[in-house]
Amino acid sequence: MILPDILTQRFRNLWQSKKSLAISSMGYANIEACVIGIIAALSAVLLKQGSGWLGTWRVHSTQLLPAWLTLPLIGMSFGFLAGWLVQRLAPEAAGSGIPQVKASLANVPIKLSWRVALIKLLSAIIALGSGITLGRQGPTVQVGAGLAAGMSRTFPTSPEHRRQMIAAGAGAGLSAAFNAPIAGVLFIIEELLQDLSGLTLGTAIIACFIGGVISRLLGGGSLQLNLELMDYSSQFSLQEIPIFLLLGVLAGLLGAVFNHGLIFSIKTYRRLHISLSLRVALAGLISGLIVALLPEYYRDNAGLREYMIASQPNLLLAIITFISQFILTLIAFGSGAPGGLFAPSLILGSCLGHIVGVCEFQLWGFGSPTTYALAGMGGFFSAVSKVPITAIVIIFEMTTDFNLVLPLMIVSVTSYLVADQVLPGSLYEKLLLLNGIKLQKNAPIEGVLTELTAKDVMQQRVETLEAEMSIEESIQAFSRSHHRGFPVVEKNQLVGIITQSDIQNIYPFRHTVLREIMTPKPITVKPTQTLSDVLYLLDRYQISRLPVVEKQKLIGIITRADIIRAEADRLNCKNGMTGPQPEPSYVVYQTRSPNIGRGRLLVTLANPDTAETLLQMAATIARDRHYELECLQIILVSRNSSPSETEVRTTRSRRLLRHAEALAKKLHIPIHTQIRVAHDVGQAILETIKERHIDLMFMGWKGNTSTPGRIFGTVVDTIIRQATCDVVVVKLGNYSEPPHFNRWLVPMAGGPNAPIAIKLLPALVTLGNEPEIRLTQVFKPSELKPNLQFLEEYTRQLIRHRNLHSNVFATPIEADSVTEGVINLVKKEDFDVVVLGASREGLLQQAIHGNIPENIASGVDSTVILVRGEINS
Repeated sequence: MILPDILTQRFRNLWQSKKSLAISSMGYANIEACVIGIIAALSAVLLKQGSGWLGTWRVHSTQLLPAWLTLPLIGMSFGFLAGWLVQRLAPEAAGSGIPQVKASLANVPIKLSWRVALIKLLSAIIALGSGITLGRQGPTVQVGAGLAAGMSRTFPTSPEHRRQMIAAGAGAGLSAAFNAPIAGVLFIIEELLQDLSGLTLGTAIIACFIGGVISRLLGGGSLQLNLELMDYSSQFSLQEIPIFLLLGVLAGLLGAVFNHGLIFSIKTYRRLHISLSLRVALAGLISGLIVALLPEYYRDNAGLREYMIASQPNLLLAIITFISQFILTLIAFGSGAPGGLFAPSLILGSCLGHIVGVCEFQLWGFGSPTTYALAGMGGFFSAVSKVPITAIVIIFEMTTDFNLVLPLMIVSVTSYLVADQVLPGSLYEKLLLLNGIKLQKNAPIEGVLTELTAKDVMQQRVETLEAEMSIEESIQAFSRSHHRGFPVVEKNQLVGIITQSDIQNIYPFRHTVLREIMTPKPITVKPTQTLSDVLYLLDRYQISRLPVVEKQKLIGIITRADIIRAEADRLNCKNGMTGPQPEPSYVVYQTRSPNIGRGRLLVTLANPDTAETLLQMAATIARDRHYELECLQIILVSRNSSPSETEVRTTRSRRLLRHAEALAKKLHIPIHTQIRVAHDVGQAILETIKERHIDLMFMGWKGNTSTPGRIFGTVVDTIIRQATCDVVVVKLGNYSEPPHFNRWLVPMAGGPNAPIAIKLLPALVTLGNEPEIRLTQVFKPSELKPNLQFLEEYTRQLIRHRNLHSNVFATPIEADSVTEGVINLVKKEDFDVVVLGASREGLLQQAIHGNIPENIASGVDSTVILVRGEINS
């Protein structure tokens, strides 16, 4: 079994890499529809051949032993076996199976799987072989749907795609059973999905076509009426229209009575309080006794329909057949035996049509009983199943007689209208209601799960580990984090995932890297997938989070908590904005320089008092990295006016930009400037970052906020949460004179943002004279021996830099909280700048859920710099 498992896993990995577990390509959907059509057709042929072989053996046994003994005994024993299989192994396989498929497609938690399909197939062969008066078309619908559901669970995609494939499997099963591919497609549209989308039609047509063709090639076409072998030609004249209308009314009335009888039969069996196996055995026993009393040709259910169509006018025969089939079907179906109603409906319709045709011929001397029998088949089928279009097409595809279309339409539509007036609603929905399942009519499918995508609610700050990281380094990362797993990246591309169990499995640790022990090609989602798709995969694999990947690049991570939060926001009306919605910002002024830099640094200028200092800080970084400067001024206007149509004054804004141009010219840095008119500052900045391909964002911060629910304030919160580039937020110190940049304190807590802060320091410290950098880690008194390895590593990195040399120190401090420890140290040793570069359960992570940066910024007079690394970094 090892080789098949390996091949299966490799095929699954290939499938996942091609589709990212979310098939949206029509090509892959069509391939899947082809496979479903083939499998559904093979199962339909197997059901036909298996039940036919048992039926032939049952009829032949009556030649050896008395029918009154053989038929009841076979019916009881086979019925018990079929019921036992269903009851013990797959209770969902009871009955015709179409209600279960309809409920599953309506997102009711009814199981459809390979196991259900297999048990349905075996039990239906046995049940139909026992002689009970049910059809094999309903079971083939459920078998096809179950096989498609099993395939979709093996290669998971999305709930909507899975529904489409299940519907295609159901249609393919019906198509294979009737050799009527068009009817299979129409049944999906008319009864199951009621959907005309391109994916539904495309996959349904392919699956149904392949199912019908293969079934015909393999001999599954017994339901095709061989009318060319009969002395038959359809006859229709205008004077017969009232008679066909009468036939439609009779079919509608009797179809409604039939449906009511089916429900009554089910309730009667349930009052007996016996198991399913005993109910089916009882149905087989009673059916065997009744059939034994009837003429011999009643023992072959498969040939009874054609016999009624092709027989000479015989009113008494048709009446007896109709009554006996009516009663036998009620007895069989009410027991919960695995069999359908399509074939009994067609037999009853042919008998009813034969009766009307014979009466017309005897009274007026015109009309063909065969034509009326065929029209009656469509009419009774339509009245029972409430699918008039499917009924018309099934009979037409079985006969390929165009002259029959108009009589079929008259009878089928009339019977449908009458039946729906007498007993409104779908029979399948009534059967579900008996089991306590109520399908929601016209329920809105729009909501958070279908409207929002993974990109809308994912966490854009992703903590990752590098593929070449050693096991020892990864253990330290786990020890500093509450996460039990991390995405593994290489050049910003997701290559695998590592969990605590992966590391534990290689104990004792050997010298290796994460690439060797990680799980490659992890389950991922695309940013465009809906939350319902994400929930499906989370539940399918019993995991709590999924990486969000776009073109193999990791752009975020989404958890169950994120989805719950989005739903809660919708319920609390927090995800909508009142008043006029913001429009895109509009550029009213800009200057451009040659694009000769290695990247771009965006600095927003708002306060003239702090603009010069911010520009100097940004310019030092731009010069160190050979970046171009992009200076932005934003002018806010009311949401009641359009940014592109509102007249604004830009004199003061241009004065600040000219100052920036002069500084950049002095430092030989390329500079671009622009002024935007906008409704929202944060959104205008995000638009600039995207349009100008910004690598680093530099902005000021007042150090506190009074905005409810905000950590840094509305604008800064927006940038920190959504900007895709590196972000540096600066709260300048409370000095009457220009701030100093000599003594720097860098509290560390590990994580991907700490290296970003370390890389910025060599450039920033050039603003001071003889700068001194103190790296520190806050630990609680309860921690006996804090892990200082990463603190020492960052110290060595800074010492190696040519601008710093020996002016770098690392000392841990003991405090009850990070805020308390940092503030006390700043005040005690008079630090000029505090750099907060942390994530995981460190400073930035707590900042998003708490107020550490605000407390530090408001508790010290020093300059505070908050660093957030580029998303995906």
